[in-house]
Amino acid sequence: MKVAFHSLGCKVNSYETDAMRQSLLHAGYEDADFAPGADVYVINTCTVTNVADRKSRQMLHKAKEMNPDAVVVAAGCYVQDASDRLIADPAVDIIVGNHEKSRLSEILDEYFRNREGSRKKAVSNINRMREYDELHFVPDGEHTRAFIKVQDGCNQFCSYCMIPYVRGRVRSRRPGEVMREIRTLIDRGYQEFVLTGIHISSYGLDFDFPGQNKQTPYASEARTNRHLQGLIQDVAAIQGVMRLRLGSLEPGIITGEFASALADIPEFCPSFHLSMQSGCDATLARMKRKYNTADFMEKCDILRAHFRNPSITTDIITGFPGETEEEFAQTVEFVRRVGFARTHIFKFSVRRGTAAERMPGQNTEKTKAARSAVLLDIDRERRVDYARSFIGETVSVLFEERTMADGKSVLTGYTREYVPVLMETEEDLMNRILDVVAVSVTARGEIIASQAE
Repeated sequence: MKVAFHSLGCKVNSYETDAMRQSLLHAGYEDADFAPGADVYVINTCTVTNVADRKSRQMLHKAKEMNPDAVVVAAGCYVQDASDRLIADPAVDIIVGNHEKSRLSEILDEYFRNREGSRKKAVSNINRMREYDELHFVPDGEHTRAFIKVQDGCNQFCSYCMIPYVRGRVRSRRPGEVMREIRTLIDRGYQEFVLTGIHISSYGLDFDFPGQNKQTPYASEARTNRHLQGLIQDVAAIQGVMRLRLGSLEPGIITGEFASALADIPEFCPSFHLSMQSGCDATLARMKRKYNTADFMEKCDILRAHFRNPSITTDIITGFPGETEEEFAQTVEFVRRVGFARTHIFKFSVRRGTAAERMPGQNTEKTKAARSAVLLDIDRERRVDYARSFIGETVSVLFEERTMADGKSVLTGYTREYVPVLMETEEDLMNRILDVVAVSVTARGEIIASQAE
């Protein structure tokens, strides 16, 4: 049978989609494009915003339209939030929760044995799950960078977020499983690895407090996460790991001790994504974030004291309930003061069932869009400024693919700071790490490079 997949949302979802695809291929299914002709369509859904909900529904209905006789599987976060609605949707045949993704082949087998026109529901109470659901994915080696999921769940309950409700409590992958997957990927030619998860700052918290819904201390206290630090050190020590990165971090995990330990690891890449959401203390308090702007700035200062010109990136939500023009102005001023290498901007989206849904002072879509535009302009300016800071320097680049730029064939890759690089050359440098000289910068913030002599 032919199976087609479509993934929405984050890198964790992408990893899990690839793992589900691989499990079905091992079970005898044939991989197919997300186009007419497949026998099974699996949509790994997202529910981080109302737009994500709508896109999830659209893709489920699109799948059924492409083949009305096919089996359509809804999986993932939107399923956890809307299982009753989906089980009543005639476009959906099977719904699979986040903790059941590893059993997709078994669930499909059971459905085909007992089809009889009935729908199949496999959704557990994610908030009762205490064990990490092992989903293994070994890529085919066509790429240079591999994402390694090491953690799931979140204990933070920020006022705007559905993630704790659809991903459950913190659950961490055992280090031995992480090492085993990475060694397999090294054998397939991968050199760079990104440790990712839903809330990796909480990695290992469940090892210390098994079975508890305890809120992670790392989000609010200056405290080194020794579990994560140890995992990073162990992964970097594996022969063949040339580069190592981290996914999004909570500011509270950044301490002098933690930064010093990472700076001592030659393989560690100094690109840090610190989740901020707002540059206004009053807004942060309504969001139920566990820090203020002074705390955040202190963490940036720590990183810049331990790394030379590190990349610090962030997320910002515009138009949060109650955000006034004055509060937004504080965010703009703070963003300029921090000097982010990149900023990801999101317009606030009301999530049903969250505290933010009931807050007064809901901003209009027009206001959210206008504020987003202001921050996007700053982001474009800062990307270029940060890339320019490397002009004249020798930078290390892992080349990943060949593409066309301004009518020329160029190789593209990323520096250790995750700045995109373009270099005109006919040499085959794919999956090679090479020192190059930063010559100039494009209007998009890409470094134009030449080979170092």
